[in-house]
Amino acid sequence: MRMPIWIRQHVAAARALLVLTVVLGVAYPLAVFAVAQIPGLKSRADGSIVKTADGRAAGSALIGQSFTGKDGGPLRQYFQSRPSAAGDGYDPTSTAASNLGPEDVLDTLAVPATGVGAEQSLLTQVCSRSRAVGDLEGVDGGRPYCTPDGVGAVLKVFGTRAPDGTIPRPTRVVSANQSCPAAPFIAAYKGARVECARPGEDLASGLTVPVRGNAPAKPQVPPDAVTASGSGLDPHITPAYARLQAPRIAKARGISEAQVLAAVRHDQTGRTLGFMGEPVVNVVRLNLALDRDHPYRA
Repeated sequence: MRMPIWIRQHVAAARALLVLTVVLGVAYPLAVFAVAQIPGLKSRADGSIVKTADGRAAGSALIGQSFTGKDGGPLRQYFQSRPSAAGDGYDPTSTAASNLGPEDVLDTLAVPATGVGAEQSLLTQVCSRSRAVGDLEGVDGGRPYCTPDGVGAVLKVFGTRAPDGTIPRPTRVVSANQSCPAAPFIAAYKGARVECARPGEDLASGLTVPVRGNAPAKPQVPPDAVTASGSGLDPHITPAYARLQAPRIAKARGISEAQVLAAVRHDQTGRTLGFMGEPVVNVVRLNLALDRDHPYRA
C-alpha cells in the first residue's frame, strides 16, 4: 500500500533536512577547520596574533594600534600608525570611516555662549594632523590649502556675483575656519580686508574660496600620515612615512638611523601579486621587532 502523497513529501523533506544538516552543519565546518590547521594557515586562522619577546599576545597583525601615552601624545620610541576613525582609534567593535569627502572644507566653530561644540572639516583635520606630524618629526608640516596654524585656508566672500559665479569686488571677506580673535592667514583678498570668523554667524550665503597658499605641491608629510583608512583598522603605513619617522625612533632608542631603516626594509611587503596596491610596512610588527632587537631604555 502506497503512502499518501503528502506523507511522501514530508518524508522527502525530512531526508533532505538530515542530509543537508550532516553535510553543511557537520562535514563542511569540520573540513574548513581541518584545512585551517595546515601549517602556514593556522596562525592566520587563529587571528594572526603577534607576540612580544616574552611570549605575551600583543594584538593582531591585521589590526593597527595607537602607540600613544596616557596623555594621548605619541610615544617617541615607536613608529606611529596612520589616523583612525574607528571609535577612539583602532576599535575593532566600531570599525568605520569618517564619511567626510573632498568638498568638506568648512568647520563648525564652537559657540562659547551656547556650549555648542566645534566640528572639524576633513580639510582642517588633514591640516592639523600634518602640522602635528611636522612638529613631531622636525619637518615642515605645511600643505596646500592649509593655514600656518593648522586649519583649512578657506574664505567666505560676500558681494555681487558676476555671471561666471565669481565676486570681482568683494564687500566683505571672512576666514571661515579661523575663529575670532585669531589673525586671518591673509590680510586682504581682492582689495577687501579679511576678518576672522565669529562663532555662530551664518556664512552660508558667501562664496566659498579655498586658498592654495605657497606650500609645496608635494608636502614633506605623506598622505597616509594625515588620512584614515576606510575601515579605521589598517595596520600599515607607506615606506615614505616610515622613513620620515626613522630619525626620531633612532634618537629615542639610542641606535643608528641605519639600524632603524634596516628594520623597516625587513618588515616591508611589496605589491600583492607584484602589481596590485603599493608597498607597505606593518607598524605593529615593526614596533614589536624594535622592542625585541633594540629595547627602549627610558
